[in-house]
Amino acid sequence: MDSVFVMPGTVAAPRGGILCDLHNRYETVRETLSRIDKAAREMGLPNISTRLVEQNETSDRRGPEVQYLEIFAVSIATHHMLIAEGVKPVAIVGQSIGELWALAAAGHLSVEDAARLAVARSQVLTQQGWGGKMLAVGVDGRRAESLAELINHPHLVLACENAPRQSVISGPEALIEHVERVADALGWPSLQLDVPHPTHTPAMAQAARALRETAPRVPYGAGRWRVRSPWMGRDVGDDDPVDLVAGALTARVRMLHTIRELHAAGADAFVECGEWPVVTKFVEASIPGVQCVVPLSESDPVEAVRALVADSTDVGTFRSRLAAPSRNGDGPVVRVSEPASAGAVATLPVADLLTRTAVPAPAAPVSYVAPVSAPAPAAPAPPVTPAPVAPAAPVTVAPVAVAPAPPAVVAAPAAVAPAVAPAAVAPVASPSPAGLDYDTVLTELRTLYGDFLGYPPDLLGEDDGLEADLGVESLKQVALLGRVSDRFDLPDLRSDSSLLTAGTLRRIAETVVRARAEAAGR
Repeated sequence: MDSVFVMPGTVAAPRGGILCDLHNRYETVRETLSRIDKAAREMGLPNISTRLVEQNETSDRRGPEVQYLEIFAVSIATHHMLIAEGVKPVAIVGQSIGELWALAAAGHLSVEDAARLAVARSQVLTQQGWGGKMLAVGVDGRRAESLAELINHPHLVLACENAPRQSVISGPEALIEHVERVADALGWPSLQLDVPHPTHTPAMAQAARALRETAPRVPYGAGRWRVRSPWMGRDVGDDDPVDLVAGALTARVRMLHTIRELHAAGADAFVECGEWPVVTKFVEASIPGVQCVVPLSESDPVEAVRALVADSTDVGTFRSRLAAPSRNGDGPVVRVSEPASAGAVATLPVADLLTRTAVPAPAAPVSYVAPVSAPAPAAPAPPVTPAPVAPAAPVTVAPVAVAPAPPAVVAAPAAVAPAVAPAAVAPVASPSPAGLDYDTVLTELRTLYGDFLGYPPDLLGEDDGLEADLGVESLKQVALLGRVSDRFDLPDLRSDSSLLTAGTLRRIAETVVRARAEAAGR
């Protein structure tokens, strides 16, 4: 098996205790964490490994430097576990700052120097204080680049090509918010990324110069493993690590192309050295059916890696998550509907949207997902001549969830008793706060999510992780939350990031019930 190790870039801070088992099992992991701690203390930072080794979920959030070093510690520790268990990479690839982790894992530079360079990078970015944002958009790079070019600002650019249907645009915050509105109008899912430092834009030229001028030059060598650079489009050779890190700040990251090149050259497995599937999500989307492994996301990472080594021809436990069965059933995760076609660009009145860059968003912004429309009302049964039974009052059929009454009990129009008023039609679009119980909401969510994902509703378990078990990536979760928000008239639901990080139907249903009850009490 030809495996590629992939190192994530800026992701969320790791969980407390995530490296406890690896720390206890492997001397190389203990030694590496000790070296990172020593380098951190020399720079005036606290120990990095303590929170990652102890079963402690608390984090005092001591700035971006600590977050970067924690991500580095998790990546390099996973790398050492893989090597110790006999998994040897044909190449190592890093996403954004993850390329620095890849250089350290491959032996191009020492662990201590990688930690120092990561902190130096963070410091020059903080000093520049650029007010930018990064926006993930659920379209290919060509369309994302066209979207950025419409606004025609030198600092607003396509920053990352991650997958066939995920790109990232980086630019000034005001312009990113404008791009988000245009993407919404086009029906393209989008999500602002929560990163300490937006990068991969010409706006970072000042920070790149400062890094080259102030970062200590570090010794480096050829390395033990091959490192493929997604922004240079080639292998790292005799390149100065400081120049590599500085150059990446203003360059576009072409992860999609790098993944496909490595696969075409013979790589048949991609192993993520991180806590959750991040880069491997891009891999799965770029090469359908390829084997992807994320050891730390498994219940027993070490046994998972040993199973991979023991049987390299059977995907088994590590089958691509896009084809993984649901935990509560055997229905596969299937591909969801495609985004709007490229032709939609020509029909959108973009010029009108572009005139609003300097003004607040419209009072009624357009959602990037179509709201769930109410089903058409069921047609009433045709009148029939009644049997010799006393005429009954007319029955009005509700638009949804109420079956039409049997024809035999519907009286002909001429036989309607004038003293009886017709029954009112039940509203559908806006649910009433009263009587909105958990089971009702859960049933509606199962139907809504099942229709979107192509699942029978009864196969969606209320405790299935939307991403971990069902393979629903963050952009699709945002789109679905938009539909839930429209359905239950809860606009604040769209911005509830806690429902994205560990989303389940149970959590979403409980949130809806609680929010509707609060709305009813106001």
